[in-house]
Amino acid sequence: MRLRDLENLDRDFLTAEEVSEILDASPQGIRSQAQDDPAKLGFPVIVTGRRVRIPRLGFLHYVKYGLTYVGVEVQR
Repeated sequence: MRLRDLENLDRDFLTAEEVSEILDASPQGIRSQAQDDPAKLGFPVIVTGRRVRIPRLGFLHYVKYGLTYVGVEVQR
């Protein structure tokens, strides 16, 4: 999957598998980091139990500009 494909998706959230293809990282590594210390990922994540969801627009902003949205606070 390419960045253009993510931009054209018609849904609000991405999976760790989709994000891992863009970042050249393992999906399990992304899930583990999201649960252990999500702030270190650099993009917003939502962790519910064992499930990790990644807001599509927040991730795209991170990939394009290297920053998370201003005003987004990560809480554990």
